[in-house]
Amino acid sequence: IDSDTALLKRIVKDLENSGATYSVGDIIKRYKSPECHVSVLDFMKNQIRLMRNANRLGTVQNYEKTMKNFAEFLGGVNLPFSAITVHLISDYNAFLVQRGMVRNSISFYMRIMRAVYNKAVRQKLVNQTYPFADVYTGIDKTRKRAVSESVISQLYKLNLTDKSSLALARDIFIFSYCTRGMAFVDIAYLKKGNIQNDVICYTRRKTGQLLSIRIESSIRLIIDRYSSNLSPYVFPILTSLDIKQSYEEYVTAINNYNRLLKILSK
Repeated sequence: IDSDTALLKRIVKDLENSGATYSVGDIIKRYKSPECHVSVLDFMKNQIRLMRNANRLGTVQNYEKTMKNFAEFLGGVNLPFSAITVHLISDYNAFLVQRGMVRNSISFYMRIMRAVYNKAVRQKLVNQTYPFADVYTGIDKTRKRAVSESVISQLYKLNLTDKSSLALARDIFIFSYCTRGMAFVDIAYLKKGNIQNDVICYTRRKTGQLLSIRIESSIRLIIDRYSSNLSPYVFPILTSLDIKQSYEEYVTAINNYNRLLKILSK
């Protein structure tokens, strides 16, 4: 009922702003038009399809995760955008809190939903009413955690001769440490063409920033250990050059990498 009322008020306001005379019939005609009843979940599905076609696979994963979560909150109800009010978003926030989520996790879902809502506003599917004004959409700074250099040295000296998967995980971690914290995604996609004249030049996949790192002896040792003429990649993490297939390989690899790091930690 709140959704229908909000939609009718929006239609009346649009007709008033147009300056033309209108009747109840004009209101009904607009109310019955399909674009007035585009549901949030259907809109999200379409956005996911568009992003998948554009190979924005990381964003697709975030949208799919948020859509599933929001659908659980709605409990099978498919609401139009006119139902997205301050009260509904407040209830969604409470739903996430009850699930035991921390502020940064809640903020992640809220930022995705706000981006979806703002896209609908730009497409004139709903009037901007700032329904996310009362919920947290920032990022809390977490306590910095670090280990001493002696721990890194201990990890480096571990005898993993008969444990190739653990050895690779250890070497990738050390490589990241020696390359100023290169992200796993950038290491996975690092190609031999990124190395020229003892310098690694690569573009961060997250920010698009171009970075250069001089290859020191510790870095060269790890690169040479995994050198292969059969692959364009520096490390044996990905095999495919196809965008979608390589992304699927990356998702599997980072999950496996994190699991192996926990074993190395013990």
